[in-house]
Amino acid sequence: MAYVFLLWGCSVSKYIPQGESLYTGAKVNVNADSSFSKKQKKIINKQLVTIIRPVPNKTILGFPYKVWLYYVLGEPKNRKSPRRWFRDKFGEPPVLASKRAVNTNTEIISNFLNNEGYFRSTATGELIVNGKKANAIYNANVMPRYSINSVQFVHKDSSTFQKNLQLTQENSLLKINQPYRFENVKIERERIDRALKLKGYYFFRPDFLIIKVDSNQNTQKVNLYLELKPNVLQTSLKQYRIKNIFVYVDTQDSTRGSIRTKRGIRVFDPKNAYNDRVFNDAISFNTNRLYSSQTHDASLSRLINLRNFKFVKNRFELVNRSDSAFINVVYDLTSLKNKSFQAEFDALTRSNNLAGTLLGVNWSNRNIFRGAEILKIGVNGGFDFQLGGKINNNANSYYRLSGDADLTFPRFLLPFYKIQKTARNQALPKTNINVGYERLIQNGVGLREDSTSYKYKQYTITSLRSSLSYSWRKNAEVEHNLTPLSINLIKPKNISEEFVTKILSSNNSQDLLRYLKILETRLILGGQYNIIYTPKQPFSSRQYFYINAGVDIAGNIAGLFANKKKENSKQLFNILYEQYVRFDTEMRYYLDLTPNLRLANRLILGYGIPYGNSISLPYQVKQYFVGGSNSIRAFRARSLGPGSFNIAADSLSIFTNAYGDIKLEMNSELRIKVTQLINFAAFIDAGNVWSAKFNGNSFYTEDGVFGKDFYKQIAVGGGLGLRLDFGYFKLRLDLATPFRKPWLPEKERWVLNKIDPFTKSWRKENLILNIAVDYPF
Repeated sequence: MAYVFLLWGCSVSKYIPQGESLYTGAKVNVNADSSFSKKQKKIINKQLVTIIRPVPNKTILGFPYKVWLYYVLGEPKNRKSPRRWFRDKFGEPPVLASKRAVNTNTEIISNFLNNEGYFRSTATGELIVNGKKANAIYNANVMPRYSINSVQFVHKDSSTFQKNLQLTQENSLLKINQPYRFENVKIERERIDRALKLKGYYFFRPDFLIIKVDSNQNTQKVNLYLELKPNVLQTSLKQYRIKNIFVYVDTQDSTRGSIRTKRGIRVFDPKNAYNDRVFNDAISFNTNRLYSSQTHDASLSRLINLRNFKFVKNRFELVNRSDSAFINVVYDLTSLKNKSFQAEFDALTRSNNLAGTLLGVNWSNRNIFRGAEILKIGVNGGFDFQLGGKINNNANSYYRLSGDADLTFPRFLLPFYKIQKTARNQALPKTNINVGYERLIQNGVGLREDSTSYKYKQYTITSLRSSLSYSWRKNAEVEHNLTPLSINLIKPKNISEEFVTKILSSNNSQDLLRYLKILETRLILGGQYNIIYTPKQPFSSRQYFYINAGVDIAGNIAGLFANKKKENSKQLFNILYEQYVRFDTEMRYYLDLTPNLRLANRLILGYGIPYGNSISLPYQVKQYFVGGSNSIRAFRARSLGPGSFNIAADSLSIFTNAYGDIKLEMNSELRIKVTQLINFAAFIDAGNVWSAKFNGNSFYTEDGVFGKDFYKQIAVGGGLGLRLDFGYFKLRLDLATPFRKPWLPEKERWVLNKIDPFTKSWRKENLILNIAVDYPF
């Protein structure tokens, strides 16, 4: 500790200008009578400390390391030099003490206390200078807090405005017996303003209202009187109706081109680029109807969410008549370029000891049918190969080529359905049609008689898929996604004789079962429904919640078309179709403990029920797995489960990926923000996958089947993380180790007592480094 203070004295104080002192912070003493409890005083103290400015420089054990770095690096001559960037990123200029700031803070403290209902409270402050350091001490003299005795909305006449103002009192935020807070008074005025704007009062403003406070010193109670300020213009007290609706597309000149009018919307579109339906669906205003802020917000949001316009500007114009109560609605739209091209290259490493590259090319065409549709066509190609280590005859490499075409319509493609003009949803419903193709080539490694290795093609799997889906929002909190029809045809090709020989000569009988599964041509014909719920949190809330739930059903549609009279009624077009139901839920909960400390939690539940043709969920395509950089980080991807089955010990197996029909995963992570660039984390993950049922065709033993003792088979791991936030992306490094291994004997599964980071063999077997981009959840 003495060394730290010596370092402070020698390394920073010599840089502080003569006559100045480095500001080290403030202390607040709360002086209140016996009616205040210790907890109340502590809360007030915490509130006052947060409003004091300036904020002192950051320190470690009292040493202002950022100031020291700022001075040591000096002022670079070149503003674009690396030294300048490093100084601005990691250093910070000194915060110098100021008596003026102390005087300002005493006024701020006094005003804050009175605004919180502690009327007649006062504050004093003093700057204590000790050489090159200085701190401030404030004394807050807090008087008893006042609460609300009554709330009255004063109306001075019988006008329509006064009647509508009076109706807003029913939902008032000012409640009797609650503490008086000036912030609540401001929020109440804004609430009334929003309520009036729903009824056509476009030109009304919150500051047209005044709330008078009548206090009684003997009872610490206040009576509140809300009324309209005097001399408010009558223009602001009128209910306005919509006269005309104008839409200008890529022009502000109404004389260019023809004017199209449909359902009261006048469109100026010189290039005739858009159908009238685009604006009729998006704009909810109707002529001669009262203005509504809800309609205003919904219409503007819909136009933006079309993703066809670079700029969307909206204004309202008062109709020029002395007795008018009409306004015109004007939209100025600037279109994005219709066609765009994008290329992307990625280099990546996977948790299964593979590295790879991915090259993607995407082309998009907006407004392809003049209805604000968006067509996207993408082609991706890449390969994965073994990274480092000795190449063995079970190592595989993969080549992938895929293409997708997505056509999105900003409406439901359904007969007899029309957009409701008065709907409250902020975005138009969408219909998406997708067609995709993927080709996966797996290469293997063979060994010659002289033990040298060579590569050969083992097999090819092709996947042809298509889907029709709908998505819509009723409000900003709930999003629905429905896929009534989804088709995926998976077909193997070009299976080499050498690979077949390798399978048949394997000492692991499960390899043959897995191989036979690969040989199957599989048809997945079904549909999905998904709902995402993100509740809107108050501005000051420290909590955030998210839930994503869905169901995936396959086989019912195919069953309708299968020929019941034939023996192979379980087939469609001579192809065996999959039959299953899969339920999925993901919940996330975030809690900000402090501005720089966040607790993030996630729970994932997945439950698949295979039936009929299927003994499990479609192998690999729809099955679950855990492990890897975004899952249980102490275990490699697809290396855990199912249940207590030890896939890693199955060394004779050619296929060493663990999948299951049921999944449970829990994650908790404490995120610590140190600087804008550097963040740390401590995390713990738990979970596993299981098979839904067991029979002679199962890949795994009965240890992998979900049962009443499933909780005994949960794997647990944890570790520490470093995150580098570069703004446009976050680089994440998580170092994890297992705490509980479910494949060990039941009483030996917890391995905390075996942690030995100083032993090389333990580190090699148990330390897993995950390198990834962005947060895991």
